[in-house]
Amino acid sequence: MSWFESLVLGLVQGLTEFLPVSSSAHLRLTAAFSGWHDPGAAFTAITQIGTEAAVLIYFRKDIGRIISAWSRSLTNKSMRHDPDARMGWLVIVGSIPIGVLGLTLKDQIEGPFRDLRITATMLIVVGVIIGVADRMAARDEKGGRHRAPQQRKELENLGVRDGLIYGLCQAAALIPGVSRSGATISGGLFMGYRREAAARYSFLLAVPAVLASGVFELKDAMESDHVSWGPTLFATVIAFGTGYAVIAWFMKFISTKSFMPFVWYRIALGIVIIALVATGALSPHAAESSG
Repeated sequence: MSWFESLVLGLVQGLTEFLPVSSSAHLRLTAAFSGWHDPGAAFTAITQIGTEAAVLIYFRKDIGRIISAWSRSLTNKSMRHDPDARMGWLVIVGSIPIGVLGLTLKDQIEGPFRDLRITATMLIVVGVIIGVADRMAARDEKGGRHRAPQQRKELENLGVRDGLIYGLCQAAALIPGVSRSGATISGGLFMGYRREAAARYSFLLAVPAVLASGVFELKDAMESDHVSWGPTLFATVIAFGTGYAVIAWFMKFISTKSFMPFVWYRIALGIVIIALVATGALSPHAAESSG
C-alpha cells in the first residue's frame, strides 16, 4: 500500500465511519474503483481504532462517568440503580452479539461477505430500512393532521431487551454495506428512541466491539509479513482526525435533519454498483489484499 492510498483510505474511513453509509463498504469500493488491492478486513479493523479514539475523546465525559459508576457497582449494590452504571452493563450486554458472531463468522467476514454484489444489496436494503425508521420517527416528533406528537424514549428507558436488540443490529454491520451506525440508529428509532439518544448509544456501544476487533486484528497483523505498517498507521491517524470532525457535525445534524439524503445516496450507490458488476465493468470479488 502506498502513502497516497493510505491517505485516501484514512479519509474515507474517517468520513464514513459514523455516517449511516457503511465505512467498510466505502473502503472496499474506493479500492475497487481506483484499481487498488482490497485493503482487507484487517486494515479496516485497525483504522477503526483511530475513529473509535475520536469517540473516546468526544464522549470522554460520558464514558468517564459510565466507567466510574460501573466500576463502583461491582462492589456497591446500591450503585447498580445508577443510570451510568446501568449504561455500563447495557453496553456490555449489547456487545455480546457482535462478539459471538464476529468470532464465529470471521472467515466469511474476510471472504465471501466482501463480494460487491452483497455490499450493493445491503446498501439498498438497509437504506430502505433507515428511510422507514426515519419517517416513523419524524411522524412521532411532528404529529399529524389528526394526531398529536408522541414522546419518544430517552436512554434512561433503555433495558436489557432493547440493549440486546441494539446489539443484534450492530452485529449485522459485520456485512459490508450494512453500516454500524445505520443499523443501530434505525433499530433505536424502530424501538421508539429519539434520534440523538439512538445515535449516542450507537456510538457508545461501538467502542468495546471496535477496539476489541482492532486489537484482535492488530495481534494477527503483527505476526504477519504482509502489513504495510507505516501507511496503515498513517491512515489510522487520518481517520482519527477526520472522524472527530464528523462526529461533531453529525450529532448536530441529526437533531434537526432527516436521514433521507443518506437513504437516497445508499440506494443510488447500490444501483450503480449492481449495474457496473452486471456489465463486467467492475469485478465483484476483491483483489488480493496488499496489506
